Amino acid sequence: MTACAIEPPSTGEDDGVPGTRCAITVDGAYAARLALGGDSWFPERWTLDGPEPYAVPLPGNQPEEPGTQVQPMADGRVLIQRLVERRHTFSLLYPTGPGTGELPLGAVECPEPGTRLRLLPPAPGGVRAYALSVGPRATAVWLVAGCAFGPELLAEVPGRCSGGVWLDRGGRMLALDRELGGRTKTVVVDLGRGGEISPLLQIAEGSDDRLLLADPDSGLLLISSDAPSPGQERLGWGVMGSMLPVRFPECLRVPDCAVTPFAIQPGQVLMPESCAVALRIDGPFGSWVGTWRPAERQVCHLPAPEGWLTGSGLWTPDGVLRLPYATGEVPCGVAELTAPRGEAGGLGTAGGTAVVGPGGTGAPGPGGTGVPGDAGPGDPVRDGMAAGVPEASWQAAEPDPPGPVTVRPVPLQQAPLGRLVTK
Repeated sequence: MTACAIEPPSTGEDDGVPGTRCAITVDGAYAARLALGGDSWFPERWTLDGPEPYAVPLPGNQPEEPGTQVQPMADGRVLIQRLVERRHTFSLLYPTGPGTGELPLGAVECPEPGTRLRLLPPAPGGVRAYALSVGPRATAVWLVAGCAFGPELLAEVPGRCSGGVWLDRGGRMLALDRELGGRTKTVVVDLGRGGEISPLLQIAEGSDDRLLLADPDSGLLLISSDAPSPGQERLGWGVMGSMLPVRFPECLRVPDCAVTPFAIQPGQVLMPESCAVALRIDGPFGSWVGTWRPAERQVCHLPAPEGWLTGSGLWTPDGVLRLPYATGEVPCGVAELTAPRGEAGGLGTAGGTAVVGPGGTGAPGPGGTGVPGDAGPGDPVRDGMAAGVPEASWQAAEPDPPGPVTVRPVPLQQAPLGRLVTK
């Protein structure tokens, strides 16, 4: 049996088709992506916190390059990063009647060959935006939106960094996966103390350890490491501020598939084992969605909605997973999923659809299967792999605002491997 592969968060350097990438603000109010109109790419802002989602196109004076990065801000404007030779320019886009307004923010130069710059995930609060400039020997953290006089260099970290996970609700503690001396370990960069660097994740001296996701409310951490199986990445979980070892559940190993966590349920203060985690699962039959909680020993597998902006989505505090999708009939839609609880997991089907999109809510997906779009040939649910498992439902829910909790990161180091693998 071939074990699953673990995919760290995308660096934005090779992320597939631009139209499937989607950045969402931490509060879930706005999203942004590059959309395709004819043969041209243009930025598009999605409003997600109203009675139904809707998209606003923000085309510029000329088409955008496929590698252009966009990110929504809390006020509804969209940050755009464009590459011009070795200069990365930043602007804020906003609708102005029939046109698009643009506020230039400045540029970051990357003269050294091999240097790459990408936007970090949306920061808590949505007022500021950050970028990571990765050079051959060092990595720089830049503030590119929310600063007074153009992009501001905040920190320089020795080594090549990837990832980027926010550990607090204040947007101060940033976790980066640093490659140094042939090994990758997660470090914390304290942006409130001049970029002070401290270790966060070091399971074994010779292991490669990466932080994939973190939830500031509960302290739940999703990591990947080859510590329990040298040479083979495993998906595990731990708790920020806890001295307990990281655990690597067997149920997160899906044969012949790549498993990538992309969202953690917020608002579960002091209850990390109850947090729902959303997983993107890529296998021979395509991509689908998995849901899992640390307290459970099974993953519930669900078909993704048709046109899912693959790997995008977020949980509400009430445990509803919101997945943005776009099709020819519904150019801006959100499918909402409530995952089952309990340990009798497996490959679940979805029953009771509420597809939220322009023109109304609660409309069933094509074919009336309870999922936006029928299961096609080779679909794992259609092929009978979901027999005898609890149902999950697609439905709407009103989220409550999560309460802020400040947890100081505590390094996870030298955990005894004999107790790491759990079922």
